Amino acid sequence: MHRDFKEPGRPRPDLVIGREELFTAAREQLARGGSVLVHGSAGIGKSTVLRALAAEYDTTARTVLRCSATESESHLPFLALTDLLGLVVDEVSDQLPAPQRTALESALTGRGESTLQRDGLALRLAVLSTLRALAAKGPVLIVADDLQWLDPASVELIGFAARRLGEMPVRMLCAVRTSTDPHGHEQDRYLRASPSGTLALRVNPLSRAHVAELLENRGYTGLPRSTVRDIHRTSGGNPLFALELGRALADSPTPPRPGEPLPVPTSLRTLVLNRLDMLPAEARRTLLVASAGARPTLALLRAAGRENAEAETARAVELGLLAPERESPGVRFAHPLVSAALYAEATAQERRAAHAALSTAAVDPIERARHLALATTGADPLVAARLGEAAAVARDRGAPSVAAELGLLAARHTPGDATPSPDERRLQAAEDALTAGENDLARDIAREVLSRATEPAERVRAWMVVIEAAGQSIAEVDAVYPQALADAGDDPRLLALVHYQLAWRALVIDGDFAAGREEAARSAELAARAGDRRTELLALAHQAQVETLMGHPDAPATIKKALKEPQDPQLACHHNGAGATRFRWLMMSDQFGDARATATALLREVRRRGMVESEVHYVRFLAEIELRTGHCGRALDLAREGYGLARDSGIGEGASAMLTSLAEAAGGDVERAQALAREAAEHAEQDGDLMYLSRALGALGAAQLVAGDAVGTVQSLRRVRELEEGLGVTDPARGRWQADLAEALVRIGEIAEAQDVIDVTRQRAMRLGRESILAVLDRAEALVRAARGEHDAAVRQLTSAQDRLAKLGCGLEEARAAYALACLRAMPQALGVAPRPGVALVTGPAAYDEASRLFRRCRALPWLRQVEQLSAAPAPVPQPAIAPSALDALAGLAATERQVAELVMEGATNREIAGKLYISVKTVEATLTRVYRKLGIRSRVDIVRLAAGHRTN
Repeated sequence: MHRDFKEPGRPRPDLVIGREELFTAAREQLARGGSVLVHGSAGIGKSTVLRALAAEYDTTARTVLRCSATESESHLPFLALTDLLGLVVDEVSDQLPAPQRTALESALTGRGESTLQRDGLALRLAVLSTLRALAAKGPVLIVADDLQWLDPASVELIGFAARRLGEMPVRMLCAVRTSTDPHGHEQDRYLRASPSGTLALRVNPLSRAHVAELLENRGYTGLPRSTVRDIHRTSGGNPLFALELGRALADSPTPPRPGEPLPVPTSLRTLVLNRLDMLPAEARRTLLVASAGARPTLALLRAAGRENAEAETARAVELGLLAPERESPGVRFAHPLVSAALYAEATAQERRAAHAALSTAAVDPIERARHLALATTGADPLVAARLGEAAAVARDRGAPSVAAELGLLAARHTPGDATPSPDERRLQAAEDALTAGENDLARDIAREVLSRATEPAERVRAWMVVIEAAGQSIAEVDAVYPQALADAGDDPRLLALVHYQLAWRALVIDGDFAAGREEAARSAELAARAGDRRTELLALAHQAQVETLMGHPDAPATIKKALKEPQDPQLACHHNGAGATRFRWLMMSDQFGDARATATALLREVRRRGMVESEVHYVRFLAEIELRTGHCGRALDLAREGYGLARDSGIGEGASAMLTSLAEAAGGDVERAQALAREAAEHAEQDGDLMYLSRALGALGAAQLVAGDAVGTVQSLRRVRELEEGLGVTDPARGRWQADLAEALVRIGEIAEAQDVIDVTRQRAMRLGRESILAVLDRAEALVRAARGEHDAAVRQLTSAQDRLAKLGCGLEEARAAYALACLRAMPQALGVAPRPGVALVTGPAAYDEASRLFRRCRALPWLRQVEQLSAAPAPVPQPAIAPSALDALAGLAATERQVAELVMEGATNREIAGKLYISVKTVEATLTRVYRKLGIRSRVDIVRLAAGHRTN
């Protein structure tokens, strides 16, 4: 009988966030019949992981034995053993030798005063025999939590048995607390008490993105990203600590101001305050100074007046408050929470004294200014000026997040009648926050300024921050534009700012490229009149970008104007600047070498400046280059990196998901590619962003084509065609979906529409000189010709297309042309093309050697799997002939429709047809619907009857 003791409830999904790799490793180990030991620091989630794994695997065991303990119970002998065996020993006690049975019953019941010293061997053998007897009846799972609190006697007995389990079907799933040091080996002594081959898995801290997800799932929503960053830093990625900090923030009536610590709840303070109470008062003051410093060292503490810092920090190390730093002069707290709790516990006067000491001791000008501000109360123009200077230094160092914090501190200490004003300082801080990717903080600052500002320049500047902070979701701030125009009045400098944002609105909300171009040109003209070179450059870059996407003939000239001197150094590397526009032009013109050099230089510069949003863009740009040049593995790595950065920062998630989808379809997991593309499309739909919606649907169509879903590809890419026509996009190099649509149309038998797509796109590509587009169109047109029976012409066109793509450096497209050529010669039905009557097909793996070599060179794994599947397929088996009258009935069908109908006549199921033709079941179903309509019948039964009535004898 299956026994399940102390059955835990199924854990909520949010409790195991960020543990995917750990769970994968644990599941593989348990599936092999092995044991697992999870370990990590207090509150890191060991018990949660243990419960989740136990809930998954307890149904696979006949007997589940559980034990857990607390620190207060660890002195009670045999308590854990009683938890494990107390309810099952009766099942097998009659199978134990009398001395073992007596010793075990005495230990479990407490009668007879059994001890390890007196009954050691008998007890050890009794536990081993009990487990063997239980295992003989079926698999046993032992679940033991908090091994560090198990009583020593039980640990000794369990360890003795575990080391001797051998091949018995007994698995152990245990958790133990170890230190925060990831390089520590405390778990080794517990491994020695575990079955041979037990896998030790450390439960590591959560990333910032996972902490954000955890807080969101627990209902702590709407926290600014800067606050989530502080929670992650203070908690050290510990989920228990992060949730407690989130709860404290939710309960707090006012959020902490810049420079102030997070509120640390009593539940967390008590973890460290007891040890702090063991320090002398002077040593505690020394640690307070250390907690106030950014990078405390012994030298800094001594300079701040803590003369006995070395001895006092040594004592703190002994108490576990500080981590030992043998090879570094730094002073590091054992956990960030120790520092936060110490600082939170101090009085305001004590904190100011610590900062005052550090304001003279710190060497770095940013640190000196910050400490001076936190040591000062009230308005002080000198302090404000020092903070403004420090913010400029931080900005130049590429630390815009620090600059934003310093700017807000400067605003707090700026007198109301000073120049710059407090609100001017706040707006500069908001713009620094935008640069750092902290859009929610920037928006909140701007809204605060708007609540009281009356100066038009300040109001318009604040409105611009609100719009920029919305990112792709600018439909949410659509009401802002009329207010900004009203505030701008007739000031050309302010109007230029507003019309620049209206240019983006025209693209994102209205989907009107022509209007976007006009607004950008108007902004550039107004900015030039006002002498605002920065806004003029932004507007020109935007105008050039729109003209490039439209295929407008003025695009090269506008790019040159945007690149003219003088340039703004920060704007030159901005993702909406002329450098980024030039990159797009180079990519669309197939100048991959120059495009790679441009993107690499831009990425290097924005990383130096800490421009997070621009970094997200340029990592994506580099991934796109690698994808276009056929380096699918590198493209996938870069795309995943960019997507992770986008999710962490909350910037450009939809666009990054779209590009990652393309990379997954080319070199990774096709199912994930489709999921990401749908995610990107949903983002764009929610944001009302038609421009990115078309890109996301293009990625979805590409993934569906690789997956063999020709019908889905056609549905997705037909909508892309409609969207781009509506947007006014005429340059086919923008999305490069046209050849895929034509190929999918061939596969479903829509030959005329495929040729129309090719003809329209070719005309536009020839006008703009898009050589790679013309080459892939030739590849698609070769399939159209093959479907029409023009086999020799199709082969010539494919061969030519492959050569041209190779010369252009389009590695993946070259490999796809080689694949189409191989299929045409060996398995034409894989392309939706009927074999040529009377012509023998090339069979065997050698037919696909060239395609296989090229896909392998590109690391295009999904395509390579298709090649391997086709090359391993048996040669087509000749089928019974169909009479001329039946053939006449099928003559009006397209190639794919005819193949599907003939296979139905032979009795094949939809799944079998899909397998033979290398298309999806969904495509088979859609094709049959068209066959029924064209033949004037209602079901596949009618097709079978047609074959039966006309088949030759």
